[in-house]
This record gives sequence, C-alpha cells and structure tokens, in this order.
Amino acid sequence: MTRKARVVLKIGVWILCLLPLGVLAYRAATDDLTANPISFVTNWLGQWTFRLLLASLALTPLRVLFGISWQINLRRLVGLFAFFYACLHFSVWILVDHFFNWDQMVADIVKRRYITVGMLALTLLVPLAVTSTSRMAKRLGGTHWRRLHRLVYVISMLAALHFLWLAKKGRTDQYLYAAVLAMLLGIRIWDALRRALRRRRNAHAAASPAPARQRHAGRSAVPGVRE
Repeated sequence: MTRKARVVLKIGVWILCLLPLGVLAYRAATDDLTANPISFVTNWLGQWTFRLLLASLALTPLRVLFGISWQINLRRLVGLFAFFYACLHFSVWILVDHFFNWDQMVADIVKRRYITVGMLALTLLVPLAVTSTSRMAKRLGGTHWRRLHRLVYVISMLAALHFLWLAKKGRTDQYLYAAVLAMLLGIRIWDALRRALRRRRNAHAAASPAPARQRHAGRSAVPGVRE
C-alpha cells in the first residue's frame, strides 16, 4: 500500500470514528436526547467505546482468516479512539451524573459491580494509551510492549461484563456484543494454538535423527569397498 493510500485510509478512519460523536452533538442541538438525556449520552458513549474496542480486536482475526494485512496498521488508531470514547463516557459520569461528588462515586464503585469492572477496564486502558506510540514501543522493547498490550483481552472481557451487568431486562444487544467478543478471542486462541503446534513440529523435525541415506552418504556405492 502506498503512502498516499495509507493517509487516505487513516483520514477515512478518523471520519468514521468521529461520526458517532457528531451524531450525538446533532441530537443534542436538536433536543433529541430522549426523556433521560444523561442516561442516553452515557449509554451512547459507552456502547461506542465497546464497538471500537471490538473493531480494534477484529483487525488481527481478519488477517488470520483471510490473509489480508493492510488493516493491521489501523489497530493503534482505532484503539486510541476507543480510549477517547471511554474517557468521554467516564467524564459524563463524573461531571454530569455526579458533579464531582467523590464520596458518592466511590460508594457506587464499591457497591455496583458494573461500575467496578467498568472503572477497572478504564484504568487498564490508560497504560495502553500511554505506550501506544512507536517511541514507547521501542523504549519498552518489543517483547515487553506486546505483553503489556495483551491487557486488551482482559479489558475487553471487563467491558463485556460491564455491559452485561448494566443492561436492563428486555435488551439483547449485550449478548450479541459478548458473542462477537467470544468469537474474536476464540479465533486468536485457535491461531495461537496452531502456531504453537507448528513450532513444535518444526522443533521435533530439527531434532530428529538424519535419514539412513544421509548417515550412509559417506560410504561407497560399490559393495564391500569403503571410501
């Protein structure tokens, strides 16, 4: 992919990722935030946080299943947008829902399990966002950087629990999101097992004895005569 194509692609991702925020701003300007605007805005931002998190997790399975890899360079950008929406989601909870009532917020974190796992997921997102730059990846080293960013799997499961426990009765979309997450993680686990099995086969082949014809390669083809 050329540099121009990558720039155009990233511009398109920026537009798509900011579109939900633009729709929300339009609905606010047209007084279309339902009868409970605080709840609507909080849920809107939370759902888009989870959707973008799932989108970032889906980029590697696309390579595993279909062999395409141009989308891998978008993981960092989509992941940072997921963090951005998570911060907005959290800010509404602090500024609008509780208006800096720290005692009430701490009580909610301790008492309500969906808030507990949501706060934990946001906390774990912070080091991933801070270390998302190429400079930080080099500074940490590739191995340590990859290990740290595997926290995204834990974060995604915490986000799924947050959504499942928060959802009201009668809703079903939380189960759809959880199923998509399970599928994406399942593909990654299958691919990891497949690669581990391949490495084991290669190691076993390298350690196995040479074939008999190689062991006798130094002998003459004439019976009874040695080199």
